[in-house]
Amino acid sequence: MYFICTFKAGVLNKVRLECSFYKREGDLAMFKDPNDRPLIAIAIGFLTIGLVAWANAPSSTQPPGTARSVTVTHDLPADYTAPPLPGMTATPIPKAGTFVDIVRDPRDLPPPIESRGPRRVKVDLRAEEVTGKLADGATFRYWTFDGKVPGPFIRVRVGDIVQVHLTNDASSAMMHNVDFHAVTGPGGGAKATESEPGATRGFEFKAEHPGLFVYHCAVMPAAQHIANGMYGMILVEPVGGLPKVDHEFYVMQGEIYTEKPFGAQGELADSYEKLMNEQPEYYVFNGAVGALSDRKPLRAKVGETIRIYFGDAGPNKTSSFHVIGEVFDRAYSLASVTSAPLTNVQTITVPPGGAGIVDIKLEVPGNYMLVDHALSRVARGLSGVLSVTGPVNVAAFKDYDPQRSAMVMGH
Repeated sequence: MYFICTFKAGVLNKVRLECSFYKREGDLAMFKDPNDRPLIAIAIGFLTIGLVAWANAPSSTQPPGTARSVTVTHDLPADYTAPPLPGMTATPIPKAGTFVDIVRDPRDLPPPIESRGPRRVKVDLRAEEVTGKLADGATFRYWTFDGKVPGPFIRVRVGDIVQVHLTNDASSAMMHNVDFHAVTGPGGGAKATESEPGATRGFEFKAEHPGLFVYHCAVMPAAQHIANGMYGMILVEPVGGLPKVDHEFYVMQGEIYTEKPFGAQGELADSYEKLMNEQPEYYVFNGAVGALSDRKPLRAKVGETIRIYFGDAGPNKTSSFHVIGEVFDRAYSLASVTSAPLTNVQTITVPPGGAGIVDIKLEVPGNYMLVDHALSRVARGLSGVLSVTGPVNVAAFKDYDPQRSAMVMGH
């Protein structure tokens, strides 16, 4: 058997490939003559050129029975030689060893990436051990990235080369490193960044997988470093980014294991025994009790659309993230941004070391509670507030007795 292919020019600069197959033994005589071999080589050359032209030709509507055409699109060219771009906000880093406000403001994240090709992006992290307010009358010795919980929100786009440097502050008592779930490489970068106090180490990786990913310290026992506050998230935007919204917020859930019970006063020490038994005394958003309610609530207005980048640092408990009184218009399950989002979702399930993204169109003013719908955890500190201001919308919600409702405790 052999085949003969011809390439014919068509409209819109399209090249059409037409092939015919032959099985007759007599038709193979031309291939047995040595004098025909140069012609065969030339034919093969034209065949190769034609295939390349065919594969790269623009597509258009074709009648049945004609050959397939393929459209090839190209992203903006990479510019890895340009000066690196910052991958996070320039939030001041508090001095290690001091008493600091460890709560990461939920608005503290870089803006969406404008249309650009792949670039080098610089990420400089600092491991710091600081004392901060855990709850009213109680402090805790946090282990942090850049003195806040969670660590900085890092934002890159697919195709970027991310240069990571981790400095372990000289005042630290522990070794620290960073493991990025977005990295394809040994330990997610943990081995390349493991640093003793006063040292700086680093690596670089190509951001190949779009999505929202957790990063955390992975020095053993990793669960202890995570529980004490060493976690954050990195968003790898797809080409073209995500749909635009009016406000974006950065929220992470964590567990804190203390020797003394919930509600104790003074400086609280961590409990390795409770950690191993998975019995946290505190559940928190952004590092502390009341972090996103009394101290730094989420704020927006009626008519606006918000996006919450939510992560569960764990290290042990799964979260059932829910906003009481709202429905997620879009929910990116497990933070996959290349899959179609779910719509009209009440609660998302996020495992330890996982993430999710939700969008909400705000229609009615009021205070909306952020919770893990394992609601016993609210009594151990796990709640936040989304404060929405603006005109009343009786078409969406009408309270028959608003005066009495104003006196009711709870959500």
